[in-house]
Amino acid sequence: MNLPAAPDERQARATLSRAVEPGDEHAGRWLRRYGATGFLDRLLHTADASPSGGPAGDDLFPGTGQKRVASWRLRATAADPDRDLATIQDLGGRFLVPGDTEWPRQLDDLEDARPVGLWVRGPADLRTWALRSVALVGARACTPYGAHTAADLATGLARKGWVVVSGAAYGIDGAAHRGALAAAGATVAVLACGVDSPYPRGHDQLIRRITEQGLVIGELPPDTHPTPSRFITRNRVIAALTRGTVVVEAQHRSGSLVTARAAARLGRHTMGVPGPVTSALSAGVHELLRGDATLVTDADEIVELVGDMGQLAPTRRGPVLPRDLLAPAAAHVLEAVPARGPTPTTVIARRAGTTPDETLARLYELHSLGFVERHGDGWELTRPGTSASNARRGGA
Repeated sequence: MNLPAAPDERQARATLSRAVEPGDEHAGRWLRRYGATGFLDRLLHTADASPSGGPAGDDLFPGTGQKRVASWRLRATAADPDRDLATIQDLGGRFLVPGDTEWPRQLDDLEDARPVGLWVRGPADLRTWALRSVALVGARACTPYGAHTAADLATGLARKGWVVVSGAAYGIDGAAHRGALAAAGATVAVLACGVDSPYPRGHDQLIRRITEQGLVIGELPPDTHPTPSRFITRNRVIAALTRGTVVVEAQHRSGSLVTARAAARLGRHTMGVPGPVTSALSAGVHELLRGDATLVTDADEIVELVGDMGQLAPTRRGPVLPRDLLAPAAAHVLEAVPARGPTPTTVIARRAGTTPDETLARLYELHSLGFVERHGDGWELTRPGTSASNARRGGA
């Protein structure tokens, strides 16, 4: 049974969320060994115990460089966890840590790269939503086709009761969030900055709407700015939080491919939506599809992969034509009727490899169904625009 973290543990993790960069596996290793309070105490209060008399990382944290430890210490000393926790509370949010009831346990698959904690805004329960979620990611500079496809996939998933998770960026991310919201569905935005600092600025209204209708989460404390490296490390959270990742459009060098590869390493489903082979924005997706990713084209196919047993996508097939419903013998005779000009029954029988009597019986059957017409002693295919069946007018 999960128990809420003790106040000092939560406060220590709030401090460490400002001191440690997201995804820092060195910090994760010491967190696992000492716990948050023990790690922080060792970081701030045991420098004088090192043999060299100074804050040596190799003495306090063997295998971790001195510069890294010095950076942790500098940031931790300047942190004000009480202020950060009060800020998120004033925003109507909360700070989640491992052990909380709302903590999504699948994040533990990240092991030492697991988030120190998650700053969350929004009314929903993150753990419940994450159990039935799919990541939709892709290019920022997407094509109209990509934006339309992402929105359509998100709308379909939302209508099926699935939560759409993305990064709130321009392009595919924004289209995915909007598609889910348009269907009055659930969506989660994972930010690479503080949850009180919407980024990009052009998505301020979108992120506000997600906060009201869904969830906005991040590893970084309030009033923290994004950096290129933070966008990359953010992607591992998107991958771990969800049951599968769909890449709609991506170039060969794309952060969305980082998300997909992280999902694959974690044993999650990876999926891609194909695009034109001439489009550089689809090149990364096609590379994924040549590997272990699965091609998908709609929400049904996504749910077939990530959903429960038996949630199969409908069988894909072209339109059923009237001649598809013919019995094999009748269809065989129909294929033997020449495309032009009335043809005697004996010629049709020879072409079909059947007897004249059998052929004549099938021709009358085809005539009654409107496939052929009789002209004197010959038969020909019904011309387009002709009445469906001469039999309705009394036959020939």
